[in-house]
Amino acid sequence: MDLHAEKILILDFGSQYTQLIARRVRELGVYCEIHRPDLSKEEIRRFAPRGIILSGGPASVEAPGSPRCDPYVFEAEVPVLGICYGLQLLAKLLGGRVDRGAHREYGNAEVEVLAARGPLSDFRPGDRVQVWMSHGDRVDALPPGFEAIGRSGNSPFAAAAHTSKPWYGLQFHPEVAHTPQGKALLRAFLFNDCKVTGSWTMKGFIDEAVTTIRQRVGEQGRVICALSGGVDSSVAALLLHRAIGPRLQCIFVDNGVLRQGERAQVEALFVDRFHVPLITVDARARFLEKLAGVTDPEKKRKIIGREFIAVFEEASRDIQDASFLAQGTLYPDVIESVSYKGPSVTIKSHHNVGGLPEQMKLKLVEPLRELFKDEVRALGRELGLPEEMVNRQPFPGPGLAIRVLGEVTEPRLELVRRADAIVQEEIRAAGLYTQVWQAFAVLLPVQSVGVMGDERTYESTCVLRAVTSVDGMTADWARLPFPVLERISTRITNEVRGINRVVYDISSKPPATIEWE
Repeated sequence: MDLHAEKILILDFGSQYTQLIARRVRELGVYCEIHRPDLSKEEIRRFAPRGIILSGGPASVEAPGSPRCDPYVFEAEVPVLGICYGLQLLAKLLGGRVDRGAHREYGNAEVEVLAARGPLSDFRPGDRVQVWMSHGDRVDALPPGFEAIGRSGNSPFAAAAHTSKPWYGLQFHPEVAHTPQGKALLRAFLFNDCKVTGSWTMKGFIDEAVTTIRQRVGEQGRVICALSGGVDSSVAALLLHRAIGPRLQCIFVDNGVLRQGERAQVEALFVDRFHVPLITVDARARFLEKLAGVTDPEKKRKIIGREFIAVFEEASRDIQDASFLAQGTLYPDVIESVSYKGPSVTIKSHHNVGGLPEQMKLKLVEPLRELFKDEVRALGRELGLPEEMVNRQPFPGPGLAIRVLGEVTEPRLELVRRADAIVQEEIRAAGLYTQVWQAFAVLLPVQSVGVMGDERTYESTCVLRAVTSVDGMTADWARLPFPVLERISTRITNEVRGINRVVYDISSKPPATIEWE
């Protein structure tokens, strides 16, 4: 079966929740893509969607220059669902009236079902549905041919439907967790109106991806893959290996700023268990020499990125007939180039190393570019990746270099490496590893007085950082149980000679970032 035969087109009007819409649709087993809002008639026809979803957005449809969609959206004879801004745009374009800024509504609300149609078809008139509102404008008059199918205290047209066409609008956001039955609303639209079957699965994706990779690489082509041991590169490597076997060559660079036992773990898993061709480059001394005396976080990142490229290039020269470079691009990376977004400020350079394609003049193969992170994890499970690797917490490309504040030296790296290993052990032992987004140790360039036994100490301070998050864009500090904090602190100060004080970071993102550098 063609997994892409039943496609849903999502037009992005700039909502912070647009990716959530796509993830919810994918979770229901339906393939979808996010595209810019002004997609042309020809582009929509080529995409051949089973249905179209108009996302929310921060603009007002009454404001000059606010984003619009091509009128063909309502001529394509496919079901349409407008969410928040999408409903207001639908009303505006089809002859309704939108009241600008007079009825702001943010937070929880209750919608009364007036008619069991479209997204509300699994409910009964009179049912009340908890939803999440986030809008400044509201629809005050529906276009000709539309009727209200749901209302709230502040929105008389909280849900609307055309009387004869499969066109619907929701003033609230079904994609967010604060709308508990949101997935059921999307399911009703997708399966009842768009007539999809839910064929998008990671098992099916493997078969399609293997065929695509073989066609892309050819019968003789060889692929180089930078393997870090993280989820994305590990899954990409296993998928490529399944497709082309020994014509894949992975390269693992030990840059000296890895976590405890990381190199041995990667070698054991990929060489001994999966028999993936792997070259390990020991570049520890080289990286530490370049980092000597450097304290500025951005300089650390640039040095590590530049040096990684140089080491990777040198290792690649010995690989005969290599013509492709594997890159772990995920779908959110692709979306950034097509979504309706304004300019953003660079807070710091990206955690991961980039720039390899321009440097190496190799053709790209990106086997994960259609997938979200949760789908990559599901794919990893299908490929047999151990659960401890599938659920591995994010680790920055510059590694421990940005968790050692100040100068990076081998003694200071060893302190944070041993402290971090204790954090990982205790978080796992407490059953909290999959409940937090990240938990790790940071070494400060600060020493303080302590006492151990009858001796006075003057040693380093370690910060414990643990956060909860959905996607890393925002994060809250994790409310770890006090007994867990106590064990971590006690073990670090007892077992890591050189650290006599442990503090807990209770900053959220924003205003802080997850990493300290």
